[in-house]
Order: sequence, then C-alpha cells, then structure tokens
Amino acid sequence: MVFKQPTFYGEPYEPETGADKDAALEEAVANALAVAGGIDAADVKVTLEGGTVVLTGTVATASELDRATSVAQAIAGSKPVRNAIVIE
Repeated sequence: MVFKQPTFYGEPYEPETGADKDAALEEAVANALAVAGGIDAADVKVTLEGGTVVLTGTVATASELDRATSVAQAIAGSKPVRNAIVIE
C-alpha cells in the first residue's frame, strides 16, 4: 500500500488552526443573530475570548437581549456565552 499525502487542488492540506475555528464560530454566531427573529442585531458584536463567546453592543429591549443570548448559546454549543450587551 502506498501512502499519499493529502492535498487540496494540488496544494498540501493543512487542517484549520485554532484561529480559523474561532473566526468561523464568531461568524456563525453573528450570522445567526443577523437572521434571527425578535432581535435587531445591527449593533451587536461577537468575539471569542479564551474559549468564551462574548456579545457586546446595544439592543433596544430586554427581550432582544435574552433572544441574543439564546441564539448565541444555540450556535456556540458547549462553549460558554457571556452577554455584555447594553439596553439603550
């Protein structure tokens, strides 16, 4: 049996690094907030700090704040979510 190195379009395959996975999770949470009903997430920022999904920014109501947390938790899975969103 011959072992062939994995390639992607002729280039050596390199698995995603931790930074790539973090950016992908940030993007996934931000996209989910953007399309979720019951929240205007235009002023909400999503970052990943030490394995925790952090939501910052502003929303108009307490229900939007709660909805943002729920959506982020659904996407983050086992990662903790810290909501630092302020109600304006």
